[in-house]
Amino acid sequence: MIILYNNSLHKATFFLTGFQGLQDLHGWISIPFCSIYLTVIVGNLTILHFIRTDVTLHEPMYYFLAMLALTDLGLCLSTLPTVLGIFWFDAREIGIPACFTQLFFIHTLSLVESSVLLSMSIDRYVAICNPLRYSTVLTPTRVVKMGLSSVLRSALLILPLPFLLKRFRYCRSHVLAHAYCLHLEIMKLACSSIIVNHIYGLSVVACTVGVDSLLIFLSYALILRTIVSIASRQERLWALNTCVSHICAVLLFYIPIIGLSLVHRFGEHLPRIVHILMSYVYLLVPPLMNPIVYSIKTKQIRQRIVKKFEFIKSLTCFWQD
Repeated sequence: MIILYNNSLHKATFFLTGFQGLQDLHGWISIPFCSIYLTVIVGNLTILHFIRTDVTLHEPMYYFLAMLALTDLGLCLSTLPTVLGIFWFDAREIGIPACFTQLFFIHTLSLVESSVLLSMSIDRYVAICNPLRYSTVLTPTRVVKMGLSSVLRSALLILPLPFLLKRFRYCRSHVLAHAYCLHLEIMKLACSSIIVNHIYGLSVVACTVGVDSLLIFLSYALILRTIVSIASRQERLWALNTCVSHICAVLLFYIPIIGLSLVHRFGEHLPRIVHILMSYVYLLVPPLMNPIVYSIKTKQIRQRIVKKFEFIKSLTCFWQD
């Protein structure tokens, strides 16, 4: 492979990397990745379809779930072209504009997911701690405003990153360690001081993911306090059960993102395969598992999936007869 060294940003080209040393097996490796991407797309589209078509699901809880599904779908689609391009066609070269655009969407959607998870925790807090005010506090208009504010906050905070990277000269190797573009990795290839990028990147993470996780923890502390005060054991179990899906989604998002940050900053001695696997876990596991968790743990969605399968089964039996 030819590696370009060029002081001009506009002529620079980055090279993405699949699984180093396993290039001959990329065709086989693409099979599980294709299955994951297909499951993510079908699963999240199914959730969106049920929420859109079923009037009984037109409630704040499911509106937030639809936002989560849209975010997961966008995160999946932002990495799909380059990941499958490498596995299928060995298309490793990516231009600066395309790389920075992908970087913007990956990081923006990650912050949006954090904001949506916070909104969902607020929804659970109001539903359990102030059930009588639920419909007046979380009105459709307020839910839309919360969703739009999540997108605007994330996009405005990530927007400076491509411009901060654009001012650098990339005179080192342009080979990236992953099959997509990440801010932390690209800035390490610059041949000038990256202290501003480091400080800004850490500040964005602290002000978004850090604050969101703290508020989610606080909301659940208040929720648990309310649940403990409920006299009926059955009502306590019901209240806890309504939170299980969201708690799983929170853990599925925050554990990989914290793990990836620690590996990038303090795990330079670890094998490269650990970095690669952690990045795929961070980007693919939440979009893959969220529809599965909500389909299993949310009674209304589970019932509609069962009805859909029963309808398909009845049609199949009809045509066979």
